[in-house]
Amino acid sequence: MSATLNPLTSPAPSEVPLPRAPLARVIAQVRFPLIASVESQEFIAPFQEAIRRDYPVLRQERAGGIVLGPMGAAPLPESRVWRFSDSSKHWRASLAPDFVALETTSYTSRGDMLDRLGRLLRATEANVNPQLVDRVGVRYIDRIAEANLDRLGAMLRPEVAGLLSAGIGHSALHSLSENIFTLPGESRRLLARWGLIPENATYDANALEAIPQKSWILDLDVFDDESRPFDTTALLELAQSFAETSYKFFRWAVTDEFLREYGASI
Repeated sequence: MSATLNPLTSPAPSEVPLPRAPLARVIAQVRFPLIASVESQEFIAPFQEAIRRDYPVLRQERAGGIVLGPMGAAPLPESRVWRFSDSSKHWRASLAPDFVALETTSYTSRGDMLDRLGRLLRATEANVNPQLVDRVGVRYIDRIAEANLDRLGAMLRPEVAGLLSAGIGHSALHSLSENIFTLPGESRRLLARWGLIPENATYDANALEAIPQKSWILDLDVFDDESRPFDTTALLELAQSFAETSYKFFRWAVTDEFLREYGASI
């Protein structure tokens, strides 16, 4: 991608397939106002039947969280999260009282991801029937393990390479940059994180598991927290736009050497 193009506003470049893409996880999530009935097995049974062909394995979890307020952090009550997985465990759909999500550790293309998301959202619209959406987000997390860190200085733009291009990156245990960018549209944002994290560590246990090597990550989360009707067609259009924005930023951040390293024919 030309250095003169703006990765936030320029048209998206054509996708370059990366057979060995270092994607650790891709997540699409739609949050909506609380629907208490989702806690019930009887209520979610038709939803399960609608997606069981794609995700035949059902598990249930209890999940909590925290909310930040004037008096500091306060715990949120635990709620039930239904986890639906495929037999390979590479794809997982999640349904909770306030969100539906799709995630994968085996991403192949934007089109495949959007097709799967469309089926999941249609099942949600038909069987759970949220009326409104609070937030839509699409997140791509690339991770490169320690064995390839020495070459990253040449595979990234200087603005992204940071310490890796300064000759002292190999000595850094932790160096993480976090940036929030405004995007066209009043409520659209890109949260971009990149940098080094130490072995056996993570900054987000729900999205990125710890591994026993130091690693470099590029974590791009495009989201919109404007309230809107739950409409599958409109939500898919948003998700496609967000995926394209992530890809623009990714192509701006990496060099052709990065693309070739991970299998591109350029």
